[in-house]
Amino acid sequence: MSLDSITTSIDEAVSGFFEPIATRLGEIVFYTLPVAGTELPLIVAWLVVAGLVFTVWFGLVQLRKFKLAIDVVRGKYDEEGSAGEVNHFQALTAAVSGTVGLGNIAGVAVAVSIGGPGATFWMILCGLLGMATKFVEVTLGVKYREVHADGTVSGGPMHYLPKGLADRFGAGGKRLGKVLAVLASAMVLFFSFFGGNLFQVNQSYAQLVSVTGGEDGLMGSSAGALFFGALVAALVGIVLIGGIRSIANVTSRLVPAMAGIYIAACLVVILTNITHVPAAVSQIIDGAFDPEGVAGGVLGALIIGFKRAAFSNEAGMGSAPIAHSAVKTNYPASEGLVALLEPFIDTVVICTMTALTIVIANPASWNEARQGESIGGVTITSDAFATAMPWFPYILTVAVMLFALSTVLTWGYYSLKAWTYLFGRSRTSEILCKIVYTLFTVSGALLTLQTLIDLADVVLFTVAVINIIGLYLLAPVVKRELNSFLEFVRRRDAGAEPEQREKEPVESP
Repeated sequence: MSLDSITTSIDEAVSGFFEPIATRLGEIVFYTLPVAGTELPLIVAWLVVAGLVFTVWFGLVQLRKFKLAIDVVRGKYDEEGSAGEVNHFQALTAAVSGTVGLGNIAGVAVAVSIGGPGATFWMILCGLLGMATKFVEVTLGVKYREVHADGTVSGGPMHYLPKGLADRFGAGGKRLGKVLAVLASAMVLFFSFFGGNLFQVNQSYAQLVSVTGGEDGLMGSSAGALFFGALVAALVGIVLIGGIRSIANVTSRLVPAMAGIYIAACLVVILTNITHVPAAVSQIIDGAFDPEGVAGGVLGALIIGFKRAAFSNEAGMGSAPIAHSAVKTNYPASEGLVALLEPFIDTVVICTMTALTIVIANPASWNEARQGESIGGVTITSDAFATAMPWFPYILTVAVMLFALSTVLTWGYYSLKAWTYLFGRSRTSEILCKIVYTLFTVSGALLTLQTLIDLADVVLFTVAVINIIGLYLLAPVVKRELNSFLEFVRRRDAGAEPEQREKEPVESP
């Protein structure tokens, strides 16, 4: 029996078993309401409303403290001897690498095809709102993290939900938080294996096959798939062994490189078509408030833009606090401010650059997709770049590889933290998790398991429901932490010796 027939049999068996489950849960989690001729997913409304509430609650913190966030990333307010494993810049790049991925390339193309150019405007707005949500959840992640005796750190919703709710509501809050923490950990773990790992490897392999001669080319065989999967798994395994310090060292170089390559390519298209820029911007603004041919009109474009942004930056889903919690700081709100840059980079900058490139280049495939033709998002984006760079598919392949590798690395760390919360921090437990995760990396090039990937999306967005309830209940804690850090900044800027905060207690191994 050939490897192809084995993998096909596995795909079919998995799909046959899990498809009804994924479909039913998807109908619940992504439940939609008909609004003005279009469908509004309630989970997207849940995420957007949270961003709006926290934007008001914290007085436009994403705009008022944007410069301060940049200063913190630059190290201006670093504290000597603070607990943690990585600096602010490394924590940011590690978290960004988990959100910036194939959705920024393909998903945005789909959004502007269905919602028209105007979806870009609403995508930007949603990204700006998500900055406030990210600030809140990451501040809590650092506030309630666990610093272990060996100096490593664990954080995320599995820690701040039980600890934070216990602080505010006593024993009853702790019991509720424990239940929510177990659910959140299980869901993050499931998504990390299928959405954060298998899907990324599968799609990057597909792009590699497409530029090396297709299924009849160098990488199109089962042997090529196995080689690719094993190579990526080896790279991921080596980095994961080093923990968050190793991941942060890689992503702190990888993220700027991949973002730089991609943004530079976008700028080439934009500058090549510089005379079309004013018209494209006009299309985006006009389309946001008077879209033609979009189901639901303005509301339709708004929903599609919000949906793309919410799916891309993961604000409110509790994943990013796991990476940010490893930062070296005694002031949780300092990293909360750093984290608000994440949706800005992911959505406001990279997603917008993709959308603007497509609108300016106006490739034939985009127009066909807007007329209802079934055309993949990666194809539209690639065609847009090809208008200025016919050889761009090779550059796109490099970008896809970098995006996929960085995402797999970061979700490997997330999976480890979820795994150890559920099964303990023993060396055996950690090694077992890394082995399982690495095996999923290998299988990513061989299997599609699309049903499980769809199910992974469902469970990740379920975490958002759990997580945001906790964020609302713990927002007063974030307010106090922000005021404490701003006082520290005021004293540091005035040249006074800031009062030293008490160091975090160390958890026994």
